[in-house]
Amino acid sequence: MTSHTITARIADGVSSIPAADWDACAPAGHPFVSHAFLSALEQSGSATAETGWQPLPIVVEGPDGRPAAIAPAFAKGHSQGEYVFDHGWADAWERAGGRYYPKLQVAVPFTPVPGPRLLCRDDGYAAALIAAIEAVTDRHSLSSAHVTFVAPEQVAQFEAAGWLIRHGSQFHWRNDGYADFDAFLGALASRKRKAIRKERRAAADGLIIRHLTGSDITEAHWDAFWEFYQDTGARKWGQPYLTRGFFAMLSEAMGDRVLLILAERDGRPIAGALNLIGDDALYGRYWGCVEDVPFLHFELCYYQAIDAAIARGLSRVEAGAQGEHKLARGYAPVTTYSAHYIPDPGFRRAVADYVEREKLAVAQDQEFLGGMGPFRKGG
Repeated sequence: MTSHTITARIADGVSSIPAADWDACAPAGHPFVSHAFLSALEQSGSATAETGWQPLPIVVEGPDGRPAAIAPAFAKGHSQGEYVFDHGWADAWERAGGRYYPKLQVAVPFTPVPGPRLLCRDDGYAAALIAAIEAVTDRHSLSSAHVTFVAPEQVAQFEAAGWLIRHGSQFHWRNDGYADFDAFLGALASRKRKAIRKERRAAADGLIIRHLTGSDITEAHWDAFWEFYQDTGARKWGQPYLTRGFFAMLSEAMGDRVLLILAERDGRPIAGALNLIGDDALYGRYWGCVEDVPFLHFELCYYQAIDAAIARGLSRVEAGAQGEHKLARGYAPVTTYSAHYIPDPGFRRAVADYVEREKLAVAQDQEFLGGMGPFRKGG
């Protein structure tokens, strides 16, 4: 980084920053931090001040006056749609007489996918961007700043700045150079291999399963998927996070990064799973159905995703938050990270104690679960 006076500002939303400037900072292989994805969330009414996600990107300018580093930041009026739960922290701070909300959240809304959160043209700007996040928190008297699902390679930068690092778990599938799904099954214990084959036969009975991407995805397909998504969203969260317009914008702006897997019965879609394609991973995001078919969730979300990753030569499938049932399907526990800046010393000490105890519990849980996978011993 060339030495110069650092200038930082809060932008008026993602859409206020030219796409070329944003994407010059955002790594191309991570679709969720692209200008297209984040601006679609904003412009579709999914992530807005009205939904409790006010977009306030923090921008560090380079000597040329263009953005050199960007944090996709939001003022949050609640803790919904984050998948790193801090409700207990909020309750404790407010019982002590503090005001937890609004807080500052650096994240991809509704998206528990690890990735870069310090978007930098030059890594030398990372420290300045962290300092800018802290300054925004302090100057606006916010209780805290939270950077969730931080890429592992960026964790050390937050540690160096004195932030608290929290650990969590997800289940990811790793491609060990498998030629096809049968080669993957060959790495499993016989009983697990038979169980998966039985599940796949039962799930696909009488159905046609299609993989659609780019211009092959029509508005009729999105209408069907929207019906699936609304049902799942209503049951999980009370109401869906995303609007119908988001899916149309996503398809138009980055359809080549979208993989929509649909199950059809007699020509009618009855279930679907939405994935995004990265340079090295397939990211499973949303699923839903209008007909209850045993094992179809596993087929569309996990097994078909593995098929697609192998066909594309991708190194892994990240199938979203939680779900120990993924373990039996070949998905292994991995550690996820978030970083937390808490200005109040007493509150920080309490959270730091909690975070340290949680790290130990996460490590113990992962060690236990890691020994329960379906792979052949010594395989």
